Amino acid sequence: MSAHSQPSIDPPSHRNDLLETSDAVVARAHQSLRGIELVLAQLQGQPMDQYELTVIVPVLNERTTLPKILDRIDQVMPPHTETIVVDDASTDGTAEWLASLPPRLNRRIIRRGRNHGKGSAVRLGIRHSHGAIVAIQDADLEYDPIDLLQVIAPIQTGQAEVVYGSRYLQDQADPSAFHRLGNWALTAISNCMTGQHLTDMETCHKAFRGDLVRSIKIRECRFGFEPEITGKVAARGVAIVEVPTGYDYRSYDEGKKITWKDGVAALGCMWRYRTRHWSRRMITGITSTMLRLPMMGIRRVTSR
Repeated sequence: MSAHSQPSIDPPSHRNDLLETSDAVVARAHQSLRGIELVLAQLQGQPMDQYELTVIVPVLNERTTLPKILDRIDQVMPPHTETIVVDDASTDGTAEWLASLPPRLNRRIIRRGRNHGKGSAVRLGIRHSHGAIVAIQDADLEYDPIDLLQVIAPIQTGQAEVVYGSRYLQDQADPSAFHRLGNWALTAISNCMTGQHLTDMETCHKAFRGDLVRSIKIRECRFGFEPEITGKVAARGVAIVEVPTGYDYRSYDEGKKITWKDGVAALGCMWRYRTRHWSRRMITGITSTMLRLPMMGIRRVTSR
């Protein structure tokens, strides 16, 4: 080095870039080590109670859409996510396709010989879950798994214990006036029975603190699961938080399974799982819901 040369000093911005790059490398290395720890725990037969998230996918005759949903879950969910697929006696080739999948440590496939209903499938998935958060994702394409990220976020930050993704906090593509009005009515009655202040009780996208939902005994086998879990969460004194979620409506010709009979059955479930002082909430509950959903039955909705 000559007498006039000076040692090279990185400019502050360059040093910051290097520090950020170093932090990213350390974070990735830590994540990889954590994944190795989980694998070793399973290989040693230790119980897996370290998942950040369990996504339960109940499925019945969704051979076309299920592969897309599982790929999407892999793409967007956090690294330490457990996926539990419960095949409720599909007859369209879904069961055979699931049987052909290579085994994975973070994915469990449960296949049933007889159909018991969505609620029963979700109940079975909850029983086998290990996640700190448990979320539900249908196997059709009405709901995008990426929207689950904003549903689980309030639980991750400790701001909520139960979160529902509402289709009606923003305009969504639901062209069926019958479906909109039915959902509005069921949600309004549910609010009266439970004291919650929901806009979409029947939504698929639901997320729960894992230990809470695993401590709740579920009885309903079909779509009565929705009002049952809402009522039993309310009975625990837990307020349900809502965030917007996306929705891409499909018709009955495309495979939609819920019918008006399920709506009638839901009314019985709401009565069965009502909480105390429900009658005092009747007027205020209906008023609150009507104010929040003033045009649910008649407004035109826009596609996503």
